Amino acid sequence: MTEELNAVAPDTDEDAYALDRKAVAQILYAVDIEDRDHLIALMDPLHPADIADLLEQINAFDRMRLIRLYGKEFDGEILSELDDTIREEVIGILNPQVLADAVRELESDDVVDLLEDLEEAQQEAILEVLEDSDRVAVEKSLTYPEFSAGRLMQREVVMAPEHWNVGEAIDYLRNSDALPEQFYHITLVDPKLRPVANVTLGKLMGSRREVLLRSIVEDVFHVIPVTRDEGEVAYAFNQYHLISAPVVDENERLVGVITIDDAMAVLDEEHEEDILRLAGVGEESRLSDSVGETTRLRFPWLAVNLITSVLASIVIAQFEEAIAQIVALAVLMPIVASMGGNAGTQSLTVAVRALATKDLTGANVWRVLRREVVVGLVNGLAFAVIMGVVGLIWFGSPQLGAVIAAAMVINLVVAGLAGIGIPVVLEKAGVDPALASGAFVTTVTDVVGFFAFLGLAVVVLL
Repeated sequence: MTEELNAVAPDTDEDAYALDRKAVAQILYAVDIEDRDHLIALMDPLHPADIADLLEQINAFDRMRLIRLYGKEFDGEILSELDDTIREEVIGILNPQVLADAVRELESDDVVDLLEDLEEAQQEAILEVLEDSDRVAVEKSLTYPEFSAGRLMQREVVMAPEHWNVGEAIDYLRNSDALPEQFYHITLVDPKLRPVANVTLGKLMGSRREVLLRSIVEDVFHVIPVTRDEGEVAYAFNQYHLISAPVVDENERLVGVITIDDAMAVLDEEHEEDILRLAGVGEESRLSDSVGETTRLRFPWLAVNLITSVLASIVIAQFEEAIAQIVALAVLMPIVASMGGNAGTQSLTVAVRALATKDLTGANVWRVLRREVVVGLVNGLAFAVIMGVVGLIWFGSPQLGAVIAAAMVINLVVAGLAGIGIPVVLEKAGVDPALASGAFVTTVTDVVGFFAFLGLAVVVLL
C-alpha cells in the first residue's frame, strides 16, 4: 500500500488510528471531479470502520455524492459500522440493488441491528432481498424484546453432537458450506439440541482425530437465555472473559450465539450512555445531529438545572440582609458551592460506574460511604486551612476565615455522602442513577454549601 493511499494517520500516540486529513481531502477531490476509479483506489484499502468514520465526519452533501459515486463497491460491513443517526440516511441514498447486495453479506445479528431502527417500509424493503431462510431467522430475532439477547445474537451457529470425536468434527467443518464467516467455538448439544459445552477451535485443531470432543471442552461455559437484557450479557462477557456463548429459548434449545465483538459493542454503548447522561446532554446525542435535534435533547436538562439553581437562590434569599451587611459573603460563597459540586461529581462518577459494573453492592455500600465521607472530611480540612488563611489575608477577618473553613468541611463531607448515597438510592427505586443523580447531587451541594456558609456567617459575624 503506498503512502498516498493510506487514509490512516501516521502512528503517533495521539492519532495512530485517526483518518489522515490529506487522504480524506484526496477522496473528496475524487468525488468533486467524479473520478470513480480513483475513488475506488483510495477507498479500497480502508477498513469498513474507517469508511464509516469518513461518512460520519463529512457533511450530508458530500456524503450523498460519495455514496452515489462509490456505487456497487459499497460493502455491507460499512452499514453495520455506521452510527444509527447516519445509517438511515445512507440507506435512503443507496441504490436498491446495491443495498440488497450489501445486506446479503451481513450476518443475521448485523441485519437485525440494521433493521430495528428503521421505518417499517425500509425494513420490508431490506427483508425482501434476503434469502428465505435468512429472512425467517431475522424476523424471528425481531420478535424478541428490544435490548435482549435475542436481538443481539446471530442465528448462524456451529454445533456438534456431544458424542463426536475431533475427526468427525473436522470432517463436518470441512464439508459444510454454511459456516459463519467468523466463529470461535463448536457448541456441543444433546439429542434435544440443548447446549452442554463449548470446544475452542484451538483445542480442536491441536487434538488427535480420535479424541472425544467432550474431553477437550472449555472449563468456563455460560448459557444465555434469549430474553436476558443485553447489558447483563455484556457484563457476563466482561466478567468471565467469554469469547462466545450459546443462546437458548424457553425450552433451553440452542437458537443462536453471541460473540465477543457484539457484547463489547453493547458495553461500549452503555459506557457512552452513562457519560452522556451524567453530562446532561441526552443519551442519543451525536456529533452529526442538527441544531434542532441538539437543542431538543439538551433543553430538558438545562431546564432541570434551572430548577436546581432556583432552589439554591431561594436559600441565598433567606440571608439577603447578612449579604448586604457583609459584602465579602457574596464574594466567597460561590467558592464553597463550587468545591462541593466538584467533590460530589467525583464521588457520583465513581458510584455510577461501580453500579454499572456491579462492584458497588449492598455488601460494601456502607464501607464505600464511610470512605467517601472520610475523604470529604480530609479534603475539607485541607482546603479549610487554605481558605481560612485566604479569608484572613484577603478580608482581614479571622472570624470570616473560620466561617468559610467550617462551611468547606461541611459541604465536602456532604458532597461525598450525596455522591455515593443518591445513585444507590435511585437504583433501589428503579431509576437510572446516571440519568438523575447529577441534578440531585448538584442541588444538595449547592443548598448545603450556601446554607452552611451563610448560616454560620449570621451566627458568628452578626
